[in-house]
Amino acid sequence: MTNKNYHSSITVNITPQQAFNGICKVNDWWGHIDGKTEKLNDVFTYRPSETWVNFTITEFVPDKKIVWHVTDCYLPWLKDKKEWNNTDVVFEIEQKGDSTQINFTHNGLVPEIECYDACTKGWGKYFNGSLLNLLTTGKGQPS
Repeated sequence: MTNKNYHSSITVNITPQQAFNGICKVNDWWGHIDGKTEKLNDVFTYRPSETWVNFTITEFVPDKKIVWHVTDCYLPWLKDKKEWNNTDVVFEIEQKGDSTQINFTHNGLVPEIECYDACTKGWGKYFNGSLLNLLTTGKGQPS
């Protein structure tokens, strides 16, 4: 069976530690959050407007892996406003020669759900665009 969860990856000429630290600076690449994103069990809320998503960091392996588990959400433009509940946003970091590869997977964001097209475009903008720019230029484009 093919894995249908949304996945993307970027490769940057930085260390795994720099990549990990950049991912943890959520305010600098995704948008305003309330809470902390610096250690295991930290809780934070992403709230760009009337939309909000609550996360708990359930895995935190420095320079290697971060998992954000969605504990609750409100996505007002969807029929199922709780569609992200119990999904996981996963960042896996791997040294590749002089570069670092960051693999991003949103487990539960699959083509069969209503949010898939809009949400994959959003992750493309923020993961493949804003986070990449933060890591390579020091400046992201958060919402």
